[in-house]
Amino acid sequence: MYISERQIELLILRSGLCSSKLKNTLEIFRMEVSRILLKQHIQKKEDHSLSFRLFDLSAEYLETYAKAHKKDHFCLIFLTQGSIKVQIEDDYHKLKPGKVSVIFPDQIQVISDISDDVSGKVLLFDEVLFCSDILNNELTVYNVNLSARLRCVQLTEEDFEQTLAHTYAIEKIYATPSLIKKEQARFYIKILLLGIIEALHGEIPMLHLESDKLLYIQFKKVLNTHYKEYRTVKHYADKLAISTKKLNAITKKHCGETAINAIHNRILTEIKRQMLYSDLSHKQIALDLGFSSPSALHKFVKAKLKETPSDLQFKLEQMYNA
Repeated sequence: MYISERQIELLILRSGLCSSKLKNTLEIFRMEVSRILLKQHIQKKEDHSLSFRLFDLSAEYLETYAKAHKKDHFCLIFLTQGSIKVQIEDDYHKLKPGKVSVIFPDQIQVISDISDDVSGKVLLFDEVLFCSDILNNELTVYNVNLSARLRCVQLTEEDFEQTLAHTYAIEKIYATPSLIKKEQARFYIKILLLGIIEALHGEIPMLHLESDKLLYIQFKKVLNTHYKEYRTVKHYADKLAISTKKLNAITKKHCGETAINAIHNRILTEIKRQMLYSDLSHKQIALDLGFSSPSALHKFVKAKLKETPSDLQFKLEQMYNA
């Protein structure tokens, strides 16, 4: 559906953005936003079978992020020296040593005001294994608008040193990866992310949450319990004693997708996990996840990812187990 610039402007005005933010946000919408793929970042032959990258941050490297773009992967940036300005959607943040920015897939991003002495690290990682289980499933209670809260996190000196230590460990693995080391990297990245999320603990109110936030949390808990059995938005809306329209509004507000997409994405995550970590056939996976037949699983994957289950499994094995 085409949305005119005037419609965009009205939507932004209703959101309460100030005039300067409105102007800059409209400029982003007017730009041609490119999409950067993880597989495009190739510096050595092993990168073809790796689901993460780690680079030294430099002014030259950051020039590739100077125009509005999206990524198909997560990006974690932190500085050890200098400063930059990061615009993520309509938010602006000045990064300097002690702060870290986690940018989610498909968030519009621009980096500017890069100081001459800038240095640090850029960690890129695929969401299938490293984050979908942490940010979308395991830490449900914390997962209220994390995609916005993690855009700029101030760390204590101790936490920042821990982040550096984990990053250096990941960097050593990235330099000489092996099957076992790649699994170690996966856990290092989890620990790193958990540390950053923990730094937000005091900022995220656990009590007296708005009613729709509580409903969103309850939806994610029910979904994680029943995704193998139930596929309809109505089922989850009934469980929460709200209308399907209300549930869709809540999921769009807090995770940027419809309720049916949240349900389907949870199933896709489990399909990918079982393909990687079990010896189950596609027929067994289909039965375990409540599909009526292997052909129903095939149709679901094909509709969602534009590839067959066999193609998906081959791609995942190449990325994670090669």
